[in-house]
Amino acid sequence: MTRPRFWLVLELLGRCYPRQVELAAAAADSNDELADLRRALAFLDWSADAERRGDAETRADAETIVRAGYGAAVLAGIGGLVCAATASSSVRALTPIAAGSLAVALGAVRLAWRGPVALATARRTAALGTAPALVARAVLRMRIEPASERAAAFAARGEGALADDLAECVRRAEGTPRSGLEAFGATWAEWNPPLRRAVLLVEAAADAPAEEREATLDRAMDAILDGTRDRMAEFAEEVRGPTTGLYAFGVLLPLALVAVLPAGRVAGLPLSIPALVVVYDLLLPAVLIGAGGWLLVRRPAAFPPPKVSRDHPEVPDRRWATLGAGCGAGLVGVVGTAPLPDWTRWPAVVGLAVGAGLVVRFRPVKSVRDDARAVEAHLTDALYLIGRRVGDGEAVESAISAAGPEVAGRTGEMLTETAGVQRRLRVGVHEAFLGEYGALADVPSPQARSVAALLAISAREGRPAGRAVVSMADHVADLRRVEREARRELASVTGTLRNTAGVFGPLVGGATVALADGMAGGTLGKPLPTAALGLAVGSYVLLLAGILTALATGLERGLDRALVGYRVGLALCSAVGAFLAGFVGAGFAA
Repeated sequence: MTRPRFWLVLELLGRCYPRQVELAAAAADSNDELADLRRALAFLDWSADAERRGDAETRADAETIVRAGYGAAVLAGIGGLVCAATASSSVRALTPIAAGSLAVALGAVRLAWRGPVALATARRTAALGTAPALVARAVLRMRIEPASERAAAFAARGEGALADDLAECVRRAEGTPRSGLEAFGATWAEWNPPLRRAVLLVEAAADAPAEEREATLDRAMDAILDGTRDRMAEFAEEVRGPTTGLYAFGVLLPLALVAVLPAGRVAGLPLSIPALVVVYDLLLPAVLIGAGGWLLVRRPAAFPPPKVSRDHPEVPDRRWATLGAGCGAGLVGVVGTAPLPDWTRWPAVVGLAVGAGLVVRFRPVKSVRDDARAVEAHLTDALYLIGRRVGDGEAVESAISAAGPEVAGRTGEMLTETAGVQRRLRVGVHEAFLGEYGALADVPSPQARSVAALLAISAREGRPAGRAVVSMADHVADLRRVEREARRELASVTGTLRNTAGVFGPLVGGATVALADGMAGGTLGKPLPTAALGLAVGSYVLLLAGILTALATGLERGLDRALVGYRVGLALCSAVGAFLAGFVGAGFAA
């Protein structure tokens, strides 16, 4: 069993709660929540599957997490008492402290029960983005050889949780008449019914007459592709309303209220800088995070980018470069805000330093992924040309060599490199593509690697595999089309979020601070200090840039750390510029 890095923290929090947690009694009226929690822990590998570890051990892990939530609630209560003891004795001062402590305590308890479930749901969403590719692998293997066991084993060689689960089902089916596809489909039927139908059709194709097999395999691909397309279209339609509400009440309205805060204070409203900090920099970001999480866990599938590990030769250790970039960008922030009020220095320095550091740290990962996408760009043309030649009786090796100069871009270069490896090292197709010195050895593209593996199988089958290679080209085109359509369905939502995070939100925030400063000069009574107001709103703008960008990226691609980090870095740098531009521009206009 693999424990997360923060498991020790959970155990320490649990010790803050003086009583043991017995889930059999504590969850008597919430058995569904207990089952969801234990299933989430098993999926996350925080707890091994109950069939392998036993029910008692699995329950103990769930009790550890729930007890940690109670311990965090106790700490929140103690913290509230300390704050109340050091604060003013007036009811106006004690009421927000008590309300805040109670909210944190209840939130910690609820997070302990539902946090792992939400995280498991998000990871399942990312895993299901690979469902069409997994089914395509099984279908293509069946076209070469109608054996469901080999098709399932070949499909399980992919990457991600979905392929790992299929590999486990295949392992359990060894020595039985089954292939593991049926058990795999049943496991994921609750989260993706089209996947179950598709894998059952793949299994049925093995026993179908030869004249019906091709049609059955086509129906399997149609089932997963149409299912993915329909589910994404429904989700895009469902999230438009909640996203519009999130945008209006979590972004536009709070920023618009900044400009009228001085007038509200004159009218007698109990406004203060600490209250603004609590509302703008704590409560509103918490609401945005909660609403964003609610949207993400309802996404039916995500299409995650290729995984790039830190061991990749083109991803060096950039800790010092990251630190240097952050320091340099912070210095730019200091120099750039020299003509402006002193308070503008802090959001500029923090935003630019963190943003530049994130961009530098994750830029190599993006470069490797861009190269992988370039390799995938013309795979359809490459497969069609190779398949036609193999169907005419040409060997796969020579077909690859001939297709290299005919295919455009990085894909053609990859084929030419593969042919060169074959000639120089005298190796087969598989080694030329995927071996230690193969053309795809350092290209983290599951699609390209699947194509290479199938071409290696085709090299053994010879001329009969030519038709399967041509069909492979159609399947690759279908997969890319479904991914493009899914992103297009969400484009209006994610585009609005990204533009608000990096440009419009910060621009409005800077302008409203300048307008509030101008209005304060003409109001009666003591105005809110512009410096404190600007820092509170500037912090909110930076938090807004990070949260909305992460949400937009998660909806589009899943919560991939490198991709989220890179895009958040760019958004922070853009937000700083827009915020300062809005402040300066509105100040001149005023």
